[in-house]
Amino acid sequence: MAKRVAVIGAGSSGLTSIKCCLDERLEPVCFESSDDIGGLWRFKERPEADRCSIYRSVIVNTSKEMMCYSDFPVPDHYPNFMHNSMIIQYFKLYAKHFNLLKHIHFQTTVRRVRQRPDFSDSGQWEVVTMDRDGQEETHVFDGVLVCAGHYTQPIKPLSHFPGIDTFPGTIIHSWEYKDPDPYLGKSVVVVGIGNSGGDIAVELSRTCEKTFLSTRKGAWVIGRMVGRGLPLDMTMVRRVRDLIYSLLPRALLNWFGERTLNQRHDHKLYGLQPAHRILDQRTIINDDLAGRILVGQLVMKPNVQKFQGSTVVFDDGTVEEKIDAVILCTGYDYKFSFLPASLNSGSDGDMKLYKRVFPPSLEHPTLAIMGLLQTKGPIMPAVELQARWATRVIAGLNHLPPAEKMDKIIEKDIQAYLKSYPCPKLAALQVDYIPYLDTIAKEVGVCPNIAWLLLRDPAVGLRVFFGPCTPYQFRLSGPGHWSGARQAILTQWDRVAKPMKTRPIPESSSFSLFFWLGLSGGAAVIFALMAMQKKFPLFLNID
Repeated sequence: MAKRVAVIGAGSSGLTSIKCCLDERLEPVCFESSDDIGGLWRFKERPEADRCSIYRSVIVNTSKEMMCYSDFPVPDHYPNFMHNSMIIQYFKLYAKHFNLLKHIHFQTTVRRVRQRPDFSDSGQWEVVTMDRDGQEETHVFDGVLVCAGHYTQPIKPLSHFPGIDTFPGTIIHSWEYKDPDPYLGKSVVVVGIGNSGGDIAVELSRTCEKTFLSTRKGAWVIGRMVGRGLPLDMTMVRRVRDLIYSLLPRALLNWFGERTLNQRHDHKLYGLQPAHRILDQRTIINDDLAGRILVGQLVMKPNVQKFQGSTVVFDDGTVEEKIDAVILCTGYDYKFSFLPASLNSGSDGDMKLYKRVFPPSLEHPTLAIMGLLQTKGPIMPAVELQARWATRVIAGLNHLPPAEKMDKIIEKDIQAYLKSYPCPKLAALQVDYIPYLDTIAKEVGVCPNIAWLLLRDPAVGLRVFFGPCTPYQFRLSGPGHWSGARQAILTQWDRVAKPMKTRPIPESSSFSLFFWLGLSGGAAVIFALMAMQKKFPLFLNID
């Protein structure tokens, strides 16, 4: 009989976990507390306790080619950066294509997950669920994949703000924010400059009388598109870039990156410049933040010092009166109340996880946590690889090292990030994107062999090494090989271009003239530079 695996949640992690279970001949049973798939990306008018919640206008910060499932490209006519509603459409296409919906029990909440009394022998789990009518049922599973998300517990640090109890206006967390309509004509302070804080502040600045964005540390800000209007991640997340970065001094890379961003808009002039260097923490992605500051509709402020009724005093001594609302974009904690408390064994209550997937304290590796990580890249391809690995481990096809070795690796990984993220719980979540993908891919046996690809299939090998690190790379060979992966890589830029080709542009009749003018002009420049090099030997060596 096939091993039965409980999949908790039917969002982006849950869907790929169901599919990976089927790939490894496991029997998935998915429990979803809501009435539909989508998890984080499903917009609802009202937030629901212990569930992810987004605002109406959310657009993903990673492009479709970089964030898609590795064996199911996003339709070519979809925009490169999708609105949350289109992501849900993509999930539904994926679920239909692989026939996943029949494995999902909707409106069923997981109440408890506990080891069976014979766990040391069987590795099995008891999962207690509650259906829509409040009826509880106990199930037995050979494995458990937790795909419940970690943006469910909003952090509201009200005690950090003296006088907050005297504030007569509304105070909410970004988890509760839905749209700007309730704030029309009001004065609002947004606290926190992560991606949500930047998005909400920009959106409010088009509606509110006054909008202030308060930040303790500042942030480096970059847009979704870079040179020639191409998607940021398609340009930046590349293997060759990682290799070059590993060879160059970090100080030089920081200088170059900060100089590049400051050419777009001077972060110091705009009140955005943080204390940390650009490579030390994640940049925030926002296309409009600097523009709203430039036209005066959004005002940057330092940390809130205290409240005096409807007056807000900031750390620099400035005062803003008649504030109507405060929106806290202060992040999230995570906890899985249905899991045994013994799994939260790390410092600061962190869940210690080997390679951000497996709790090393378990006698049998039959429970895995999906998506509990942060990285400078799309999360979905990382989670998909996690699910491919976890299902192989549960199926007995892969094995983990001894607990002592896993503990040492976990501690080493945390120490590597403590300088940038002093909180151990936050440091434990961090991974370097491509190295992490490759680490998990090696466990599965699907990491692309660049040298072999360059010899056997140069067209693909060159794109894998020099081009964007799209998820299709991990379907070229090995377990889960997809015959369409090669073609998906060769046509990835076609899918980038497709949604923007909505207006025919006729070729200029004078193309050949401009071509030859450009060619002769280029030759003239080369000869001029050669002449300058002869006269001033150091000229061409200047950076």
